[in-house]
Amino acid sequence: MVYKISEYKDRTSYKAMNPQLMTPPLRKTNSNVSVSPQDYPKLINEVRKAIEKHTSIDKIKQKLGDEYYRCLSDQSISRYLRARNWNVKKAEKMLEASLIWRVNYRPEEIRWEHVAAEAETGKLYRSSFLDKQGRSVLVMRPRCQNSKSTRAQIKYLVYCMENAIYNLPPEQEQMVWLIDFHGFSMSNISIKSTKETAHVLQDHYPERLGLAILYNPPKFFEPFWKVVKPFLEPKTTNKVKFVYADDPNTKSFMESLFYVDKLESAFGGKNEAKFDIKLYAERMKSDDAKRLASHKGESSTSTPLGRASTGSVFNNMNTDSDSDGEKTKSPEINEEEMLAESQKIANADGGGTGARIEP
Repeated sequence: MVYKISEYKDRTSYKAMNPQLMTPPLRKTNSNVSVSPQDYPKLINEVRKAIEKHTSIDKIKQKLGDEYYRCLSDQSISRYLRARNWNVKKAEKMLEASLIWRVNYRPEEIRWEHVAAEAETGKLYRSSFLDKQGRSVLVMRPRCQNSKSTRAQIKYLVYCMENAIYNLPPEQEQMVWLIDFHGFSMSNISIKSTKETAHVLQDHYPERLGLAILYNPPKFFEPFWKVVKPFLEPKTTNKVKFVYADDPNTKSFMESLFYVDKLESAFGGKNEAKFDIKLYAERMKSDDAKRLASHKGESSTSTPLGRASTGSVFNNMNTDSDSDGEKTKSPEINEEEMLAESQKIANADGGGTGARIEP
């Protein structure tokens, strides 16, 4: 069903006029136990205590230093609990997997010079402005893909996520993705990269996505979307909105989310500035220096950071999971059939831009 922008506007306006609707309702966990906001501190402490009892926790603390305590903050644990519908056991399992991932991947140590080549074309970058809710805005342009290395692409994705989180205001946890499909072609499609991207974002950055706006996706993107959707959790797909420039409601929708003077013209805004790799590099280097100073300051009174070896004892965990935190088997994918179907749509539709996608 195509997302109706007018419905979004009506809902947000209704909530604004009825503040009582902003109070979190009782939530049902997978064990059919109702959870109220008053229970949240107790559940957060349960997850923290469970993690602290793990036999490998001392090694994890030593490797992560202060990063460990950031991961076990109330805000962080709350995100894992929300991702697992307030199920303590599943949130604990998910958080442990993320701690192990951080020990091995060391995302906080990735610097601009490590990923600069991936950023050259502006395929993914943090915008210089926030949305009206104070959320970081990440802009993606699939047509600007300049790498065939999934490993390099994911490393740059992680760098962008860490940078976007670092730049969030204290009261905000989430970010917005703006995906510009102008010039998109089937050569930009990669099931492998998309699957790995979904895995990293959902399993290690839970509840960080506030909204993903797919702007003017062509009709031939539809078969790809049908293939990708099973990799995404229902909570994630509900945050994906298909938006079209020729929709009469698009202007009001975008204006409800962004300041028009700051929003890029590619998304209907008035900002005509183009991505400049030199200016962006300076911004990122400046952020790196601030982050490094921040980490050093915090680490001075705690266990020094260590680096995990290639043969780390933390490498043996399978972290693939579905929305309930259970292991899930990836669906069988016939990429050739998907590409053939996309090409058929593109040929019949004069490039595939003349019809809407039914998400």
